[in-house]
Amino acid sequence: MPNASAAYAADIGGPMTGQTHSEPASETTLAAIRNTLDDMKAEDVVQIDLRGKSAMADYMVVCSGRSSRQIGAIAEKVADDLKQAYGILSKTEGKETGDWVLIDAGDVVVHVFRPEVREFYQIEKMWMPAPQAHKAQ
Repeated sequence: MPNASAAYAADIGGPMTGQTHSEPASETTLAAIRNTLDDMKAEDVVQIDLRGKSAMADYMVVCSGRSSRQIGAIAEKVADDLKQAYGILSKTEGKETGDWVLIDAGDVVVHVFRPEVREFYQIEKMWMPAPQAHKAQ
């Protein structure tokens, strides 16, 4: 019988965890994702800590791929690795176009962009700490 959180996640269309694995800590999921991104040669990887800033996830990872094909392959590999290692069934959006793919792995959300699309949306700037203004003396 599936656990209540998996059933709830299925009802809301979110990620689900398998019965045979315990759900990993967000740091463990993040490390696995970072390793996969490194293996797949994702570029300009940025990790953003969302703890205390958003209830949607603990971490956001933003990266780029050189082509739509590479972006699709990165997204597929991240989802496959999380499923194999932890039983996490990630929700993936945008693989059809390959410009911007979002992978919702529960406590970690991954955005994989083509460089020009990433530059246009500048999603990191929405979540990164604002630079401190210096007072003129």
